[in-house]
Amino acid sequence: MSIVVRDVREHELDSVLALNNAAGPGILPIDAARLRRFFDTAEYFRVAEHDGNLAGVLMAFGSDSAHDSANFRWFRERHGDFLYIDRIVVASRRRGGGVGRALYADVQGYAEARYPELACEVFLQEGSDPALLFHGSFGFHEIGQNLQTDGTRACMLMKPMCSHNWIRETYGDKLPDVPWVARPRTLRTAHRPTGTSL
Repeated sequence: MSIVVRDVREHELDSVLALNNAAGPGILPIDAARLRRFFDTAEYFRVAEHDGNLAGVLMAFGSDSAHDSANFRWFRERHGDFLYIDRIVVASRRRGGGVGRALYADVQGYAEARYPELACEVFLQEGSDPALLFHGSFGFHEIGQNLQTDGTRACMLMKPMCSHNWIRETYGDKLPDVPWVARPRTLRTAHRPTGTSL
């Protein structure tokens, strides 16, 4: 009954697409081409397994990326250095079982060593209270709202990475070579200009 968070594998993209598009109105649907772009460009793209089965996924982009999301641009126009969570999806049968918390703990551990803030949004619509409560309990706070093209409002959330300054002052560009701080698959060959060499 354990949850394992690990890098997504290319052959899992069809399953990730199905998971995303079955998530309901709180998650924007995507097509296979867009998911492939995420696979090729996301700084952080990891899945959660529960007893060997795909139970969730989280994708995130650094503030210096060329990500084309309107909500990402909203953050970039107002903030400097952050990691933006584009989406987190948990399989309906696994909601409330700790999958979302496992993914958020993992992405926070990744961000803490690299970014001063973690950003995301929650669409304000019927049934959004559990998502807002989840994010609030994880330390996110609202910094504004963004009106979507369909008229829906998004609650724009940020969380400061409390240990970021200490990590940067202590380790600079030379983070320790330990598994939990290692770069995800997408960064092992990609260039990240702000000192994150491992």
